[in-house]
Amino acid sequence: MRRSVARLVVSASAVALVLGACAQGTGGGSDEGTGAGGDGAGEFDPEAELSGTLDVMGFGAGDEIATTRVERAEEALGEGVEVKLVEGDLDIQQFLSAVASGEPPELIYANRDQIGTFASRGAIIPLTQCIAGEGIVTEDFREPALNQVTFDGEVYGIPEFNAVQVTMANSELLDAAGLSIEDVNGSDWEAISAANEALKKGDGNSLSVIGYDSKLPEFLPLWAHANGTDLISEDGRTAQLNDPKVVEALEWALSIYDDQGGFAAVKAFRDSADFFGAGNQFATNTLGAMPMEQWYINVLNDVSPDAPLAFDAVHDRNGDPVAYASGSAWAIPKGTENPGAACRWARVMTEVDSWVAAAEERKRLRAEEGKPFTGVLTGNEAADEAVRELVEPSGDEVWDAGVAAMYEANDNTFSLPANPADSEFKTAWQDAVNSVLNGQAEPQEVLDAAQETAQAALDDAWQKWEQEG
Repeated sequence: MRRSVARLVVSASAVALVLGACAQGTGGGSDEGTGAGGDGAGEFDPEAELSGTLDVMGFGAGDEIATTRVERAEEALGEGVEVKLVEGDLDIQQFLSAVASGEPPELIYANRDQIGTFASRGAIIPLTQCIAGEGIVTEDFREPALNQVTFDGEVYGIPEFNAVQVTMANSELLDAAGLSIEDVNGSDWEAISAANEALKKGDGNSLSVIGYDSKLPEFLPLWAHANGTDLISEDGRTAQLNDPKVVEALEWALSIYDDQGGFAAVKAFRDSADFFGAGNQFATNTLGAMPMEQWYINVLNDVSPDAPLAFDAVHDRNGDPVAYASGSAWAIPKGTENPGAACRWARVMTEVDSWVAAAEERKRLRAEEGKPFTGVLTGNEAADEAVRELVEPSGDEVWDAGVAAMYEANDNTFSLPANPADSEFKTAWQDAVNSVLNGQAEPQEVLDAAQETAQAALDDAWQKWEQEG
């Protein structure tokens, strides 16, 4: 279910330098086609016979979900187009350098939270004409996924997979403590804190069972939203990192670790687990509960099908299911020589029929292995509904509950909006959380500082976008 995508791994100064060059219009091709002032108008026609090369950066056909769709996309492109997949995570610096030099790939496969920065600096083109010309049905896509790739009112990416969180717990440990999955599903933070105390074993020097893992720093957006706010305003212009509800969320999530001897002790014990193997923390009864992305359900079913497990959606403090959606997207670089082929590839890879065909192949292979088909989550709601029709009850209540929780989470997602300072904003809040986890600062203090840093980055990036636009 999961397709690995790259995080921004170069320094903010390096990114700013290369993106700045992109913004100056150094990409190949004219503004009438794919330059900063255009979006490929006239180059997108679903009936057009295509030719040339399609270099795809950041994507590899590593499993049946990918290969099935790649075959369909290659067939749609026709024999006249030579497809070259540059496999591995998207190399951000390599991509930006290619755009700045005027020799970009035809298509990139990026994390959705990178799209705003790429768009604002002119590294990728708006897809208005692509969507209209190829007939991409944007109404099929989940709103939070589409919001992540919509910058200043225009769509710059076509969403792919969706990743959401599900509550996962050890049912034997819960039963022994007189608890249920509802005690750790997020709807009652006091209940989770109490469950954490009841489930944990040992202390910072001899921890043998993690009671609850609140999954910091990465899940701060989830806990903030569950507490009634978000890290950034809906329009992507105002940081809200020191909102009292964000501070409260961080303080609570931190207390979960403090009650177990501190984050360092929990992380060290967590990292010692055979996370992807038969000796994982649920199979060895060394973890009570945690929120985790849905793809881990398949991992657990593969390596430890008899582990004592319980599943539920994550819930907010009002008791409603919630998940922080993330995932990948297709985007067309500025200056590409073959935007028509890039757009058609993106359409076919993300359309309903392609997802269904890929899901059918996965179901067939899982059946051959005697394993249940648990579905595939995408950014396309219509595709998700069609694929879900292929999911059949396994006869095992535990795994069927996991699948149900996964789909419930996927139907109740939120995301953070695209903005022109995605990387700097993310770095600001993650650095803040890490400093708290490391005992270097208190939540209020560090989030106040992060707020100033993030807001300055947003103000500067928006100002540059508006001046250059």
